Amino acid sequence: MTELKYVTEADFQQEVIGADLPVLVDFTAAWCQPCKMIEPIVKQLAGEWEGRVKVVKLDADQNPAIMMQYGVMGIPTLMLFKGGEIKERMTGFQPKEKLTAKVTPHM
Repeated sequence: MTELKYVTEADFQQEVIGADLPVLVDFTAAWCQPCKMIEPIVKQLAGEWEGRVKVVKLDADQNPAIMMQYGVMGIPTLMLFKGGEIKERMTGFQPKEKLTAKVTPHM
Protein backbone atom coordinates (compact mmCIF):
# COMPACT_ATOMS: atom_id res chain seq x y z
CA MET A 1 0.00 0.00 0.00
CA THR A 2 1.12 3.54 -0.71
CA GLU A 3 2.61 5.42 2.25
CA LEU A 4 1.08 8.88 2.44
CA LYS A 5 3.05 12.06 3.00
CA TYR A 6 2.02 14.41 5.79
CA VAL A 7 1.78 18.11 4.98
CA THR A 8 2.02 20.86 7.59
CA GLU A 9 1.22 24.54 7.93
CA ALA A 10 4.79 25.20 6.74
CA ASP A 11 4.44 23.43 3.37
CA PHE A 12 0.65 23.41 2.77
CA GLN A 13 0.84 26.32 0.32
CA GLN A 14 3.51 24.63 -1.80
CA GLU A 15 2.32 20.99 -1.52
CA VAL A 16 -1.45 21.57 -1.86
CA ILE A 17 -2.38 25.04 -3.11
CA GLY A 18 0.49 25.26 -5.63
CA ALA A 19 0.33 21.64 -6.84
CA ASP A 20 0.00 20.87 -10.55
CA LEU A 21 -2.29 17.88 -9.88
CA PRO A 22 -5.55 17.82 -7.93
CA VAL A 23 -4.72 17.15 -4.26
CA LEU A 24 -6.84 15.09 -1.86
CA VAL A 25 -6.06 16.14 1.72
CA ASP A 26 -7.00 13.74 4.52
CA PHE A 27 -7.45 15.80 7.73
CA THR A 28 -6.79 13.21 10.43
CA ALA A 29 -5.57 12.56 13.99
CA ALA A 30 -3.90 9.60 15.68
CA TRP A 31 -6.69 9.24 18.28
CA CYS A 32 -9.55 9.34 15.72
CA GLN A 33 -11.17 5.91 15.22
CA PRO A 34 -13.09 6.79 11.99
CA CYS A 35 -9.79 8.18 10.63
CA LYS A 36 -8.19 4.78 11.19
CA MET A 37 -11.12 3.12 9.41
CA ILE A 38 -10.84 5.33 6.31
CA GLU A 39 -7.01 5.25 6.11
CA PRO A 40 -6.71 1.95 4.16
CA ILE A 41 -9.25 3.24 1.60
CA VAL A 42 -7.36 6.53 1.17
CA LYS A 43 -4.05 4.66 0.78
CA GLN A 44 -5.57 2.32 -1.79
CA LEU A 45 -6.97 5.23 -3.81
CA ALA A 46 -3.59 7.01 -3.63
CA GLY A 47 -2.04 3.98 -5.33
CA GLU A 48 -4.79 3.75 -7.95
CA TRP A 49 -4.66 7.48 -8.71
CA GLU A 50 -0.86 7.82 -8.79
CA GLY A 51 0.15 10.42 -11.36
CA ARG A 52 -3.42 11.80 -11.59
CA VAL A 53 -4.25 12.87 -8.02
CA LYS A 54 -1.82 13.66 -5.21
CA VAL A 55 -3.01 12.29 -1.85
CA VAL A 56 -1.62 13.70 1.42
CA LYS A 57 -2.51 13.71 5.12
CA LEU A 58 -2.65 16.58 7.58
CA ASP A 59 -2.49 16.03 11.35
CA ALA A 60 -5.39 18.02 12.82
CA ASP A 61 -3.76 18.43 16.24
CA GLN A 62 -0.45 19.74 14.90
CA ASN A 63 -1.88 22.18 12.32
CA PRO A 64 -4.67 24.20 13.99
CA ALA A 65 -4.27 27.23 11.69
CA ILE A 66 -5.07 25.15 8.60
CA MET A 67 -8.01 23.55 10.42
CA MET A 68 -9.40 27.02 11.23
CA GLN A 69 -8.62 28.45 7.79
CA TYR A 70 -10.72 25.77 6.07
CA GLY A 71 -13.38 25.47 8.79
CA VAL A 72 -12.70 21.82 9.56
CA MET A 73 -14.88 21.00 12.57
CA GLY A 74 -14.90 17.20 12.41
CA ILE A 75 -12.47 14.53 11.33
CA PRO A 76 -11.88 12.67 9.22
CA THR A 77 -12.47 15.37 6.63
CA LEU A 78 -11.28 14.88 3.07
CA MET A 79 -10.91 17.91 0.81
CA LEU A 80 -10.05 17.89 -2.86
CA PHE A 81 -8.11 20.94 -3.99
CA LYS A 82 -7.64 21.73 -7.68
CA GLY A 83 -5.93 24.89 -8.87
CA GLY A 84 -5.70 26.04 -5.25
CA GLU A 85 -9.49 25.87 -4.71
CA ILE A 86 -11.63 23.40 -2.77
CA LYS A 87 -13.64 21.34 -5.26
CA GLU A 88 -15.03 18.67 -2.90
CA ARG A 89 -15.39 18.28 0.87
CA MET A 90 -16.40 15.07 2.65
CA THR A 91 -16.63 14.68 6.44
CA GLY A 92 -16.82 11.40 8.32
CA PHE A 93 -16.19 7.87 7.16
CA GLN A 94 -16.93 7.41 3.45
CA PRO A 95 -16.99 4.17 1.44
CA LYS A 96 -14.49 3.89 -1.41
CA GLU A 97 -17.23 4.18 -4.06
CA LYS A 98 -18.42 7.54 -2.68
CA LEU A 99 -14.88 8.96 -2.54
CA THR A 100 -14.21 7.78 -6.09
CA ALA A 101 -17.46 9.31 -7.36
CA LYS A 102 -16.61 12.70 -5.81
CA VAL A 103 -12.98 12.85 -6.99
CA THR A 104 -13.08 11.26 -10.46
CA PRO A 105 -14.81 14.21 -12.23
CA HIS A 106 -11.88 16.47 -11.22
CA MET A 107 -9.09 14.27 -12.63
